[in-house]
Amino acid sequence: MHDLIQRLVARLPLDFRVLYGQFLLRVIDLEALSIQADVPGFLGQFAGVLIMLSLVHSVVTYVGYVYITEAHERMAFLLHIQHYLIATTMLVVGLATVISWDATFPDRRDVMVLSSLPIAPRTILLAKMAASIGVLGLAVFTLNVASGLMLPLILGAQPGPVLGQFQSIPAWWFALIAASAFLYGSVLTVQGFTALLLPRRIFLRLSAFLQLAAFGVFLGVYFVQPSLTTPAALAAPGNQWILASSPSYWFWAMFNQMNGTLPAQLFWVAHRAWIWLGLAVSGAVLSMMLCYLRTMKKTVEEPDLVPGAGSFSWVPRVGNSLQNAVAQFSIRSLTRCRQHRVAYAFYLAFVFALAFSLLRTETAATAPIPLSLVLLAPTFLMMLFAVMGLRNVFSLPISLTANWVLRTTQVRPPEKYVAATRATLLLFAVAPAWLLSAALSLRFRPVIQVAGHLVVLALVGCILAEVCLIGFYKVPFTCSFLPGRANVQLTFWGSVMVMFTVFIPCMQFEQSALHEANKFGFLVCILVGCALALFAYNDHRGKSAVIHFEEIPDEVITTLKLNA
Repeated sequence: MHDLIQRLVARLPLDFRVLYGQFLLRVIDLEALSIQADVPGFLGQFAGVLIMLSLVHSVVTYVGYVYITEAHERMAFLLHIQHYLIATTMLVVGLATVISWDATFPDRRDVMVLSSLPIAPRTILLAKMAASIGVLGLAVFTLNVASGLMLPLILGAQPGPVLGQFQSIPAWWFALIAASAFLYGSVLTVQGFTALLLPRRIFLRLSAFLQLAAFGVFLGVYFVQPSLTTPAALAAPGNQWILASSPSYWFWAMFNQMNGTLPAQLFWVAHRAWIWLGLAVSGAVLSMMLCYLRTMKKTVEEPDLVPGAGSFSWVPRVGNSLQNAVAQFSIRSLTRCRQHRVAYAFYLAFVFALAFSLLRTETAATAPIPLSLVLLAPTFLMMLFAVMGLRNVFSLPISLTANWVLRTTQVRPPEKYVAATRATLLLFAVAPAWLLSAALSLRFRPVIQVAGHLVVLALVGCILAEVCLIGFYKVPFTCSFLPGRANVQLTFWGSVMVMFTVFIPCMQFEQSALHEANKFGFLVCILVGCALALFAYNDHRGKSAVIHFEEIPDEVITTLKLNA
């Protein structure tokens, strides 16, 4: 099989193979990782996380199917799992597409280097699309490598399909691939026709907002859309608008139609999937062909830098002159740099998805809502994503050629720079997350307990800010970390373990403390003590710290060990 694949690859044109290899390494923005980043290693870690998620999904599917004995409950469980896996696959594909937003379109480097070579534009187009599709295909396959077999095998054993597993497995994988193609094609269609209709400078400005909006839409729809898990709920007249507007339900219906398990009254949902899939693929192909034929010349002739829209630019003042300078430098770096903006948008999308979910709960209630984990958990997660997200983009490895300006103007003690970074975190992460949580708490009662939770949330935000400052002796957005420092698998599974071992018990303790004055006072004292201790620790370490502007790899001395 391996030899057959090699022979088929060898039949492809040499220029296509070379371009495909180069574009495959550029699907993930190298500047957003590092100039010397190990992209295959990063993709391997990413695939490892998705494979583990697929194993978890398959175990949950099998356990639920075995231990649920009631027929209607088992049917509801299988319906929920089907929709959940399709929606999760579409979310992963959507996020991967947004992260590799510009990977399929020609940039200035492509045009300047490749236009002078005897390479047809269609070869560049096909190589770029093949690279992007390869990464997305890796994501779809690894996310469903186990669950994509377990669920069809279970569904094939149910009464209904004529060919059983022989029908369910190909139908399931076709539905997953179709859903991924629809999402990928829709994004390319929007990008392509926007690039065709607008001047390049305006397109670049609008493209950044479209990228941020896509993050919010994908995550918001995933977390906010309701789940219909029973045949009665699917057939209810009040839920038809959900089926008509949710692409994940379209492709769920497509799978069940091919599997022979879709009720006749829901065929129109499957037809919608087929229609929109054709439109998305046709629009993507047409827009990409027109872009490569008509806009490659525009890419060279028009500048990439967009002039400011106006002279008004106001940023709130923060503390002394150094704190104000660091805060203004941070917010302007965040708003002007595409890589930083997209990275932080990934975290903010989770914040606003949780906020929309909480807002939906409030709007659906006809009376004040008793304080519970419904409010506690989302607000704490919003604070966590806001603070940790901003801290992570502080050291995003973008090469800044103006670092020497900040180096030569380092005339303050190091602890002053630590204090300036603290002020930036408090102003642009802790304060917005707290205000948003306070606004979403207005419908919850009793008021005294809501006020107590907001006090605890503010203290937790201060503690998170101090935790982010440990060992961070840099000016935000001016120093990158070295390649290979980040481990995607360790970070992801470590966060999951912390979630179950620390986060949930803390939420339960706070919920009980809000009902008892003594316990609440003890909780506040503990949080204040932790915040003050971390503040003193960072201030003490900052006095002897050295501000770093470039991380230098450790020197490794290799010996021949001849003395043995």
